[in-house]
Amino acid sequence: MTPTRVIVADDHPTFRRGLGALFDSLENVELVGEAADGEAAVALAAQLVPDVVVMDLNMPGVNGVEATRRILSANPDIAVLVLTMLDEDESVFAAMRAGARGYVVKGADTEDVLRALESVARGDAVFGPAIASRVLAYLTRPLSARDPILFPELSDREREVLELLARGLSNSQIAHTLVIAPKTVRNHLSNVFTKLQVRDRSEAIERARRAGLGQADNPRATSC
Repeated sequence: MTPTRVIVADDHPTFRRGLGALFDSLENVELVGEAADGEAAVALAAQLVPDVVVMDLNMPGVNGVEATRRILSANPDIAVLVLTMLDEDESVFAAMRAGARGYVVKGADTEDVLRALESVARGDAVFGPAIASRVLAYLTRPLSARDPILFPELSDREREVLELLARGLSNSQIAHTLVIAPKTVRNHLSNVFTKLQVRDRSEAIERARRAGLGQADNPRATSC
């Protein structure tokens, strides 16, 4: 059986080497590289094309979420397993949006980490017990424009503007609702279009509605 080829990316040398030594001791896992930051992880993944990258999130320079996004953009067949101390919702869902197949919090049992590694290598999605319950809670709760896990690249105000846009409000109606100037609305929308990489209002509305925004009943109007 061909061993699973793994890169470990973590900025804590003791943890990184300990995890690497664990993987290196297993017959069905081959440690092919170690990276101390996100930039190095991206470069190693491009060079070595492993089966799995075990990725910390909180690293200097390029963080784990951005490194995950870059790795999978270049080679979507690589699986990324997040192994990190960060367990808040924003980090979990940012990693998922970047394409990570698994998310385990440091301190989990060794057996849980190895099972997660095997699962993502097979193409499955896996989450540690503490994370899985919160993923389920998120998937079954109503969404709000104020949730930072929705479009984390946007500011709170930009998400509010996007929510109202998705409801069909015009610029003047958005300005009236948020008690801001129409010019400020236009500036926020310009930022939203740029950050979401959409061409116009229609594409922004489509993205927002696919994410669950804009479901409340509101009068529709043409833009100003």
